[in-house]
Amino acid sequence: MGTKSFIVRGLGNPESFYSCSHGAGRTMSRSQANKTISQEDVVRALNGVYVKAPGNIKDESPQAYKDISEVMSNQADLVEIVTELTPVAVVKG
Repeated sequence: MGTKSFIVRGLGNPESFYSCSHGAGRTMSRSQANKTISQEDVVRALNGVYVKAPGNIKDESPQAYKDISEVMSNQADLVEIVTELTPVAVVKG
């Protein structure tokens, strides 16, 4: 919700079955995120991003996911970054 997205071009690496990560991946479960991340932490992480969502969104907070920049760096042999996108709004529900 509050981190970058990327448009990429695959490099056709057969060792990865011509595939790559499609997201950052979670660092904590949804229940762990709901227990450990405060609503204030979510608001701070989404600073400047318009959010319209019913109820709790702590389990989708950026803190519950791996660092996407590190993930992209780790797959530099799989994809070429074409465009980097910054979120401006999140609408859930």
